Amino acid sequence: MVNIGNDWDAILAEEFKKDYYLKLRAFLANEYRTRVIYPNMYDIFNALRYTSFENCKAVIIGQDPYHGPGQAHGLCFSVQRGVEPPPSLKNIFKELSDDVGFVDPGHGELTYWAKQGVLMLNAVLTVREHQPNSHKGMGWEIFTDRVISELNKKTTPVVFLLWGANARQKARIITNPLHVKLETVHPSPLSAYAGFFGCRHFSRCNAILEKSGQTPIDWQLPE
Repeated sequence: MVNIGNDWDAILAEEFKKDYYLKLRAFLANEYRTRVIYPNMYDIFNALRYTSFENCKAVIIGQDPYHGPGQAHGLCFSVQRGVEPPPSLKNIFKELSDDVGFVDPGHGELTYWAKQGVLMLNAVLTVREHQPNSHKGMGWEIFTDRVISELNKKTTPVVFLLWGANARQKARIITNPLHVKLETVHPSPLSAYAGFFGCRHFSRCNAILEKSGQTPIDWQLPE
């Protein structure tokens, strides 16, 4: 059984028993046995592990994990220390710099945000090496929809940062008027200049949190 280690275990207990998830689990068992899959199987649920339901106050939604060696570790857009930040993450850092005076910490590991209450959730939580979207449509989307539908029930405002078409598909689940959806294009080099740069989502997120009496996110990553 999956053991996340916080309140998500009780919230998602029934989800892990559903037919679609049992089929997904069987598929993953074979994938991890026969192919190179990212992230490490023990890191699949790190987004939920680092950010409990109770503590979640912002959500960044990615597509699926990075598919190169040593990159993915269960948080969207984040890479492990010692790994060159990919282009999308570099563009996130550029916008952070312009928006809130962020200084590049020399790495791309974002657990510091997750521990402050930023759920760094990919829509699909696993991928084959060098094959983006290879686990699309296998059931993860149903699971992550459920996570977002649970967050939709929160009685404290949550800020959803939805970048790109894939993430914005999740907007339909966020129906509680208490929550705020900040939407723009994906930070990839293909689209960043079409609206991601200048979106000021990081300062806007903090303004919303402060207005609701919540502690803002310290976006500056430690070195």
